[in-house]
Amino acid sequence: MRKYIYLALALIAFTSTSLGQTDKGSEIPEALVKTLLGEMVSTKQFANDGNPIILSFWATWCKPCIRELSNIMEEYEDWQDETGVKIIAVSIDDARNAMKVAPFINGQGWEYEVYLDENSDFRRLLNVNNIPHTFLIDGNLNIVWQHNGYAEGDEAELYKLVQKLSAGESIQDAH
Repeated sequence: MRKYIYLALALIAFTSTSLGQTDKGSEIPEALVKTLLGEMVSTKQFANDGNPIILSFWATWCKPCIRELSNIMEEYEDWQDETGVKIIAVSIDDARNAMKVAPFINGQGWEYEVYLDENSDFRRLLNVNNIPHTFLIDGNLNIVWQHNGYAEGDEAELYKLVQKLSAGESIQDAH
């Protein structure tokens, strides 16, 4: 009997750690997120004409998130011109704070496509535990790279990966 209990516990532990795991090369999962106007959108509708997408999970209360997205904004127009990359910023602010997101973004001057993941459904599917959490997505909506946290200068490394990806080069050896 004891063997069966241990086997059941091991199976539960394995299953719970496997669910929500996102590996390189896997397609982004489908979830519903909300636009700043309150419309529901499927994450499967994210598109960028075959060009790379940077998917950034952030919150209005997360200082490193704000630094990362602000630093990228300084270069974003050049990044778009050179590589066609699009940034999609997904706020994990809950329903109580969701109304603060649009004014916050306007105040920052960010020109990103922004969605709200108020119930954390998309966040859970991608196994995002800490923010900022940044994913690099190829033109087929496959995750090719991800990074957790932010330190000054991380955006330069990210842009090098975007350049490689937009040039058709593999970045599988990165991180």
